[in-house]
Amino acid sequence: MSVRQSLPAAFLLLASTACFGNSPAVQMSDQDMTLNSRWHANLASPADLAGAVQMSGSASMAPSPDSASTHITLNLANAAPGGQHPWAVRWGQCGSGKSSAVFGSTESYRPLEVDSKGHANANASAQLRTPSAGSYFVVVYASAANSETVVACGNLAPPTQ
Repeated sequence: MSVRQSLPAAFLLLASTACFGNSPAVQMSDQDMTLNSRWHANLASPADLAGAVQMSGSASMAPSPDSASTHITLNLANAAPGGQHPWAVRWGQCGSGKSSAVFGSTESYRPLEVDSKGHANANASAQLRTPSAGSYFVVVYASAANSETVVACGNLAPPTQ
């Protein structure tokens, strides 16, 4: 048997082994399982701060692995190096102000600490189940002393169904 004749037979054997092996066709991680229940937001500075502050970033909230609480992440860029900014997830939409209730406990949201490159990352855990509907937004304030001034905000988009 020549090499030309044995090559198709070897390919057929290899293909059938790959198709009928014992490994699962798809493996799911905990991260994949929460993808369809993750809320997303893009953060930006309000228009009235244009020219003074131009922060940007992203945030998400998703169920914890046990689904008993909600894990929230925030990534912020273009902030003043060394700054500290209070932040929270609130019910409602950007612009509704501090009158809207915080999602979870205010103690869950430790202030953002901006590094020397103007970036800040934070995580929080709200002891509430992740909602499946509603209106929520992520808000970042100027400072603890100036918590009335919003420097970045983003409406959380609900998960796709």
